[in-house]
Amino acid sequence: MTPARAARELTGVPGAGVRRLGDAVWEVDLADGDVVVVKRHGSPGAAAAEAASLRWLAEPAGPPVPRLRGHRGPWLAMDRVAPGRPSPAAAEEFGRRLAALHATGAPAFGAPPPGGPTEASIGLAPMPDVPSDDWAEWFAEHRIAYYARLAVDAGALTAAEARTVEAVPVRAPDEPPARLHGDLWNGNVHWAADGRAWLVDPAAHGGHRESDLAMLALFGCPHLDRVLAAYDEAAPLADGWRDRVPLHQLFPLLVHAALFGRGYARQALAAARSLR
Repeated sequence: MTPARAARELTGVPGAGVRRLGDAVWEVDLADGDVVVVKRHGSPGAAAAEAASLRWLAEPAGPPVPRLRGHRGPWLAMDRVAPGRPSPAAAEEFGRRLAALHATGAPAFGAPPPGGPTEASIGLAPMPDVPSDDWAEWFAEHRIAYYARLAVDAGALTAAEARTVEAVPVRAPDEPPARLHGDLWNGNVHWAADGRAWLVDPAAHGGHRESDLAMLALFGCPHLDRVLAAYDEAAPLADGWRDRVPLHQLFPLLVHAALFGRGYARQALAAARSLR
């Protein structure tokens, strides 16, 4: 199927022009004047997971998300959001809205969005969503050990190094499950022309709210200090949260190690050793 045909089937409106944005991502002009982003996932399950995530994160008090226009098989279409530039005001509003989104909660740690598959994905990696009432146990097994094993299978970590990573103490304040974006690195924060920060490319699930914030800090984010200050003012973080950042960052670092190799494995090992 072509992107134009996918746009027509998912929106009911013929496409009038197509522009490639990236690998398996296109922008399609519709005949009615709307513009949509069309994505082709690696599997129908991955498209279904993103669709369920977009619906679940569309909370009025939270950061805005693009309107889902439809999904079928591996294809998904959503409204295009015109790009803008980061600003301190947008960052502060984003921090407050992210706190509000997290507070809407989830049924359990590891719970997928309603109607979403339990075998989801994060980027090009699989992501099992296994509900649990025990965050530490769940995070240790399904976000650290699981991806450490994938990194070993990919040749990025040795078995001994994986044991080092898996031996880190997994502790965090006892808080209810938060509704997470789940893949909140800076590239998935879309600074828009309307002066707001939007959430894109979610891998939503229930988790600890510190995980989203730690991932946001991992690869740099414009005005991060403003985001965190506004978040902490709206929903104060527990003492010592900055010391736990390396723990929460183990998850995305191990995902990247499994996908992209040894450089990220070294960062994961450094984070693990800092937690001893």
